Amino acid sequence: MRYLIDTNILLFYIWEDDRLSKEVFDLLWDNSNIINISSRSIEEIICLLRIGKIKISRWKETKDIFNHINELGFSIDYFKKEHILTLGKLAPIPDHKDPVDHAIMAHAITNKTTLISSDSKMRFYQNQGLNFIWNKV
Repeated sequence: MRYLIDTNILLFYIWEDDRLSKEVFDLLWDNSNIINISSRSIEEIICLLRIGKIKISRWKETKDIFNHINELGFSIDYFKKEHILTLGKLAPIPDHKDPVDHAIMAHAITNKTTLISSDSKMRFYQNQGLNFIWNKV
């Protein structure tokens, strides 16, 4: 199966955080699955690093993020015109205004991949074509 993981899932996995459910951890660990990360997540991580909201000691330069993702066996899927077109059609739900979340959901919808996230609000986009696994812990 192909999956797109949200930024929070990638960070929980790297931190070996107990906020990953067993189901999600097993999906990420299963080498038969293809795990993708949106390039929009990489942008978000760079911003979080810059403002000091997160810290990962082995990520001293941006290229270190790419190298680490590659070492994990995950791939980066780049946000393109077709993703932007889907984003333009996505109808936001009340109280969910995060533009990166919207872009990542549009990415998953366009590519017909299942999105894995800890953001429970994303489940309300399933009627707009989002395949979704909620990392409920």
